[in-house]
Amino acid sequence: MSYIETMLAAVPAENKDAYYQSAEKMAALFCKYGAIRVVESWGVNVPEGELTSMPKAVDRQAGEVVISSIIFWPSREIRDKAFEKVMSSSEAREAMPMGLFDTKRIIFGGFEIMVDCKG
Repeated sequence: MSYIETMLAAVPAENKDAYYQSAEKMAALFCKYGAIRVVESWGVNVPEGELTSMPKAVDRQAGEVVISSIIFWPSREIRDKAFEKVMSSSEAREAMPMGLFDTKRIIFGGFEIMVDCKG
């Protein structure tokens, strides 16, 4: 069954170019090990909610932007094998510079795709 992994984080606006470079390298690695598609998004219309919201979920601070990352996989099994390879690679360590954003405020999860409508 098709599987996606999604992540939300807050990145300092001043780190946009560095985040883009890192995301591009990581996307290539995930695709190298089996990802079907990787979509990285920089928040431009992510409103603060009264009770819940994406900014609240990642504890966005002043000067930070919410980012969204979605990785499409053929299956969870392929994702699990690929993730192990990617995270143990020297390429990944080089692609993810320390301090780019606060990794303690990442929200992530994996989901089986139920509906996939393509226009």
